[in-house]
Amino acid sequence: MPSRRIDVTTWYLEQRDPGDLCPAPETSADIVRAEVVLPELSRFLYSAVGGDWYWIDRLSWTYEQWRNWLERPGVETWIAYVRGTPAGFAELDPQPDGQVEIAYFGLLRPFLGQGLGGHLLTVAASRAWDLADRWPDRKPTTRVWLHTCSLDGPAALRNYQSRGFRLYDTKVETEALPHHPPGPWPGAR
Repeated sequence: MPSRRIDVTTWYLEQRDPGDLCPAPETSADIVRAEVVLPELSRFLYSAVGGDWYWIDRLSWTYEQWRNWLERPGVETWIAYVRGTPAGFAELDPQPDGQVEIAYFGLLRPFLGQGLGGHLLTVAASRAWDLADRWPDRKPTTRVWLHTCSLDGPAALRNYQSRGFRLYDTKVETEALPHHPPGPWPGAR
């Protein structure tokens, strides 16, 4: 597939204390943890949310790779539902020394611009801070971090900062990307 080279800015943000979290107003969405490891569900959320934003790093993962990732102790997927329909998700990735990365976060396109992202991020950050309550072998969370880039949705950085995440690093790298994002149904033509 032909590609182009473009400069991509990546912003790294963090919270160092649960008190850093600035909650967004709640919405009518139900936000629920997916407690059953189900690679099909995670791959659906990943491609449906990220297809418009060049999320391509996991598209080639096998079923086994997805399962191995999701079975790691402390990995959690939180899903926002609007009237029973998946609207977005957040994936928490526990790391050493009490750190938790919000590895993936986003909404399906029909749910953008409705205030749902702030509520979902509030819940995701809260669940990152209390992760050790659900995983007793983990150290208490000391830092929650995430990153976003210039290829992500235009409201992403503003949402993260509005929830109390502080910028701690910025990088610009040239990347080779397809001319168009893969869309929510990668490979379908």
